[in-house]
Amino acid sequence: MFELVPYSRKRNLTFYNPFDELEEMQRRFFGEGAVREFKTDIRDNGESYMLEAELPGFKKEDIAVNIEGDTMTIRAERNESTEEKDGKGNFVKRERCYGSFSRSFDMTGIRTEDVSAAYEDGILKLTLPKKQETLPASRKLEIA
Repeated sequence: MFELVPYSRKRNLTFYNPFDELEEMQRRFFGEGAVREFKTDIRDNGESYMLEAELPGFKKEDIAVNIEGDTMTIRAERNESTEEKDGKGNFVKRERCYGSFSRSFDMTGIRTEDVSAAYEDGILKLTLPKKQETLPASRKLEIA
């Protein structure tokens, strides 16, 4: 009968992580739809990389991509509120959701001046052209 009980690492004190309980509390409080971070996929297309960041529910105006030096930061900010009032103007329900999410990426080896971006259907697509590798020039020295 013991085999039918699902095993959970939370029962084993060796693997106890107090942050698991905090994350579970956050999921219960904010719901499963709460965004903690956004996921990215990076593909090598030969001459460039394609970075796709999943940002569902964000408007294009809520997303900022900044490149400073060799670091690119993608930041998305959500500011939503819904209100429901009865016939007298009293609140029956009022909910607000605020959050700012960001990730940074190393841009070493990327031609930052040629980076392009597009946002469609909740996916931010960045084309990151690679820098051309420069080989050191070789020359023959005359021996005197």
